[in-house]
Amino acid sequence: MSRTRLYRNGELVDHGFPVAAAARHLQDPSAVVWFDLCAPSQEEIGLLRDDLGLHELAIEDAFSERQRPKVDRYPTHLFLSVYAVRYEEHEIKTTEIDIFVTANALVTVRESEDYQLTSVQRRWDSAPTLAKSGVGFLLHGLLDDVVDGHYTAAQQLDDDIEALEDRIYDEKPHVGRKALQLRRALVQLRRVALPMREVLGSLLHREHELVDDVMMPYYLDIKDHTLFTAELTESMRELVTNLREAEVAVQGNRLNSIMKKVTSWAAIIAVPTAISGYYGMNVPYPGFEQRWGFWASTLGIFVLSYVLYVMFKRRDWL
Repeated sequence: MSRTRLYRNGELVDHGFPVAAAARHLQDPSAVVWFDLCAPSQEEIGLLRDDLGLHELAIEDAFSERQRPKVDRYPTHLFLSVYAVRYEEHEIKTTEIDIFVTANALVTVRESEDYQLTSVQRRWDSAPTLAKSGVGFLLHGLLDDVVDGHYTAAQQLDDDIEALEDRIYDEKPHVGRKALQLRRALVQLRRVALPMREVLGSLLHREHELVDDVMMPYYLDIKDHTLFTAELTESMRELVTNLREAEVAVQGNRLNSIMKKVTSWAAIIAVPTAISGYYGMNVPYPGFEQRWGFWASTLGIFVLSYVLYVMFKRRDWL
């Protein structure tokens, strides 16, 4: 995978050259350079500080763990911190991407290879006519891929929440642990996806001079995607919150139904118990030591039990 690119006058003229050669290309005002640093070495960190003249606070943030998604403005460049996400096994996996934006260079710093840049490069290659917009074009391709990843993860998470919601009405749902797991994943997604609204809003300010008239509609499209993702996560938060309450309500209704049936059967069983108990007394009673007394008690058991069964069935107690 190529980790460097050189554009000149809106055309891709070179790629795959050593990262150390990027500073030499930047001396050409017509050149726009992108290079990527994945788990950079001390030499590559020195390239950012000495050859590109990036602010020391921005470099410190780039190599500090768990920055919040943001845009910082420095006199000669912008610093962005965003997160690429993927949804696997009901968990959100995040990869921090730190971005330096200068007048003619885009530098990406990744903490690991978990996030591949092949899809970003495909986006750049699919729209060569926009390359004349320079760094704004390159940054758009990267942010578009990141935001699309947020939206894809949100859709997958939404599908799992809906599937779990349907399971509540199964015979043995047990959705409590799974609902907690999905809620944790949703919190992680919201933590990195919602601040993207502020990031895009800040980049669209004219004071940055980064987004020209050609790229403005494309950046607005990314912002729309971030807003849609935010709305989707908001609706999912309500669903996840209500899942456990719905499960408890369903279990309560199921318990009431079971108790109703048990009570009805207990009432039916009480009839033969009462009759057999009456005829089990050791004192004379109507039909005592007579054959007809036995058949009368037996017939009473069956008739009364059947009458109770029919009555409970009509009232949907059984």
